Amino acid sequence: MQLTVNMLIQFVSKDGTPDLIERALWIDEHHKQVVTIEIQGRTSLPKFRDAGGILTLLSLGQACVLSDDPMKRVISEDALTENERVMRDKAWEIVQVIAGAENLPNLFYPRHRAEAIKKASEVFGVSDKTILKYLRRFWQRGQHKNALLPDYKSGALNRRSNSIGKKRGRPRKFADIVGHGVNVDEETKRVFRVALNRFYYGQGLSLVRSYELMRREYYSVEGRGDEGTEKKELKSSAKTPTLGQFKYYFYKERDWKREVSARQGKKNYLQSHRPLVGDGTSQAFGPGSIFQIDATIADVYLVSRYNRNWVIGRPVVYGIVDTFSRMVCGLYVGLEGPSWIGAMMALANTVQNKVEFCKEYGIEIAEEDFPIHHLPEALLADQGEISSRLAEPMIKNLNIKVMTTPSYRPELKSIVERFFKILNGYVKPILPGGIQPDFRERGSHDYRLDATLDLYQFTQIMIRAVLHHNSTWMNSYQRDPLMIEDGVEPIPLKLWNWGIKNRAGKLRSIPEDLMRLHLMPTSTANITARGIRFKGMFFSSEKALRERWFEKARNDGRSVKVTVSYDPRNLNYIYIPRDDGKGFDKCYLLDHQARYRDKTMEEIEHLFEQEKFDQKANQDKVLQRKVDLLSEIDDIIRDAERMTKLEKATGESKRKRVKDIRINRHLEKALNRQNDAFELEKRQPVETNEGQVIQLNPTTDDELNPELSLLRKKQRERFGDDE
Repeated sequence: MQLTVNMLIQFVSKDGTPDLIERALWIDEHHKQVVTIEIQGRTSLPKFRDAGGILTLLSLGQACVLSDDPMKRVISEDALTENERVMRDKAWEIVQVIAGAENLPNLFYPRHRAEAIKKASEVFGVSDKTILKYLRRFWQRGQHKNALLPDYKSGALNRRSNSIGKKRGRPRKFADIVGHGVNVDEETKRVFRVALNRFYYGQGLSLVRSYELMRREYYSVEGRGDEGTEKKELKSSAKTPTLGQFKYYFYKERDWKREVSARQGKKNYLQSHRPLVGDGTSQAFGPGSIFQIDATIADVYLVSRYNRNWVIGRPVVYGIVDTFSRMVCGLYVGLEGPSWIGAMMALANTVQNKVEFCKEYGIEIAEEDFPIHHLPEALLADQGEISSRLAEPMIKNLNIKVMTTPSYRPELKSIVERFFKILNGYVKPILPGGIQPDFRERGSHDYRLDATLDLYQFTQIMIRAVLHHNSTWMNSYQRDPLMIEDGVEPIPLKLWNWGIKNRAGKLRSIPEDLMRLHLMPTSTANITARGIRFKGMFFSSEKALRERWFEKARNDGRSVKVTVSYDPRNLNYIYIPRDDGKGFDKCYLLDHQARYRDKTMEEIEHLFEQEKFDQKANQDKVLQRKVDLLSEIDDIIRDAERMTKLEKATGESKRKRVKDIRINRHLEKALNRQNDAFELEKRQPVETNEGQVIQLNPTTDDELNPELSLLRKKQRERFGDDE
């Protein structure tokens, strides 16, 4: 076993019970000394330990490595208040100055640490005690930015909810005269965005001029001048956002790239204003210093596993390569991308156990053949592959530095580009369905018809190619003097192992599920009486049922918002991070939502759009059917009114008409029974010239059918006795 930075080691007491938990903060180049800190002590400080001694305790069972970090916190940036962000960023600025790599390991010695804290106290104007608290929190909780968040929950959110309807911010002078003003709500922000896009970015006007035109277009009413001409009258300042609010929104949401590109040209932005986030050609000190990630569309056509007559196109291959050793650390082969989904899969593969990964594809290897399941210190990627918004949870929670290269600059991440070139040179020429140089030329062979491999088989080939690459001599690798002195061969696997022994300290361990959670995008869901509503679907969880979330939502009449993580490729489940940041609750799609099961986000959104389209397309037909129904009802009503009017001509009184309602109902029911009664094998009467005489005893008939007798009586009373 090897020790890595951030590894948690729990020691066992003499009586066999679990004891202190310590976190590895730093490991020397020769892997002999390790600095640890007790993670739950209020006054804990770093201490030096012998790495060999810790390994001995681990082998004897007197210590164990914890896979679940009790100090981990899954933090959503949207859930933080402004005060929490300010406090975290201030502490992070101080910690970066003190705990930078150039100050290690001196910072772990008490005397050097006291001097560094004193200097930082003078520079930042913060007490020594507070800076030491920042350092202790940073070390104990995993050495990343969000470890510096305060422990208390700010009440700003509750205060804001209580201030709905009131003017927030500093009160205006002369408010009695000019009014208190308005709050900037979502609708106001939308107007700000439209005005900036139209006037500031679109026409290149100044902020003040853009604000004036915004008021003219969106905060005015139509009026008439003295001569009857049309003019726009501005609304009063009490009903209009101020120039200060407009500027505050602009500077808060400022998009430098769009601003400079639109107003000065894209070339000017690339030359003078683009971000300088790192040097893609910098040399890594050891394994895990910098991983390079890139994607390529493989030059081979594949077939479907469900029907091998279906050609599914060319797959996307994502590769992650360690800059120091040239080892391939992560691989993804699929149909996603190039996009964040594909990059997410490749990044998740870096921490996956490679023995289990290869076993999924029927390839048996030993741990020493592919000993990589760690996080890097930094990641180098193209701008389009790592979206800042989607990668933000990974950056903040895992403390991974992301360095991006501009478009059309592949030489800045030449190592991973070189890997793809070697891969194509070795593998492509022998694959059926591979694209050749004469592809699409007139009269050339259509290589798509040669497609034979499916995605599973192509992934097997890629894994074999990676294993071959990791064990192959590299002629172009420039070894440094220490490597030459130790006789290490320029083979990725041997360079990796040599770097672990001689230049360790950059690799970090993390559970696979936690890594996936940090990689998944986040959004907002609502807790309603019908379930947890997310993207038009409803979910539930064990915690929601146990704590009766849905009953509370129905009876309180409020919809509570929660932050969820989700995988756009499989919406059978979503995940709600817990408040303490130490885990998550898995939510399941409800049974009556089965039509969304095993569907991707794109498929579900397409279904919603199709239903809206169908509803809109049939709207006129539905309305026409309603109109036809009303017309048919009107015809029936007119016939009924005509017939009733004729009957009323007999002159029967109103009192007489309502007096016998019960008797009339009884007679009507008797007649309906005769008409509605079942008769099996009913035959139509046969018409004959001969009459048929049926003897009927009136007295007996009245006795057998009292309803008929009553009907005759009613008729005699109404029309008189004709006898």
